[in-house]
Amino acid sequence: MKYRCLVVIAILISFCSISCNNWGGNELPVYSPSDFNAELVDVSLQSKDGNHTVSDFKLINQNGNIITQEDYKDKIYVVDFFFTRCPSICPIMTDNMVKIQNEFSNNNDVMLLSLSVTPELDSISVLRKYANDKKAIDEKWNITTGDKRHIYELARKSYFAVVEQGDGGMQDFIHTPNFILVDKKRQIRGVYNGTDDEEINRLKDDLRILMKFNEKSL
Repeated sequence: MKYRCLVVIAILISFCSISCNNWGGNELPVYSPSDFNAELVDVSLQSKDGNHTVSDFKLINQNGNIITQEDYKDKIYVVDFFFTRCPSICPIMTDNMVKIQNEFSNNNDVMLLSLSVTPELDSISVLRKYANDKKAIDEKWNITTGDKRHIYELARKSYFAVVEQGDGGMQDFIHTPNFILVDKKRQIRGVYNGTDDEEINRLKDDLRILMKFNEKSL
């Protein structure tokens, strides 16, 4: 019994240490690959601890414009992976992205980024119609297509959005409800279920926390 108590205490001390290191006084944790369930992390990164930033990207948005990290420089942004023909979770996710867009429409620090997981089907014209239907604000929300291998590598190695391993090839397919919150330093600050109202409210709260922290650090 005494041994079990000592083990429990050790686990609690370890958990507290991890939490304190993650929070670092920044109000929200900064996530590294080792903080995620290993299933969500590409095998090449599973043992990496600390200093993770999302990779550079090159995508094409609903207006046919090339979108890169430069378009999100000094921005806080929310990322999701979707496809326009999805009949299940994607419509819910997109509706929730619209809610986030509308709530932060007057805040230039907050942006959104959606990446199609079926880029071969989601052409610029398809995305343009989709953006129009959802009343996406072009300056705030880029709904993108691009090279499939590049998008799938971003999902697995930058944003840790999916469980399935794969190579981004013809037979590869990912489907995830996750929304990922990224700060101005390109660090992951939260992961949320994009189909759950409570999770969306938590995301909104975390966006406000990040904005307040950024204001204090100026």
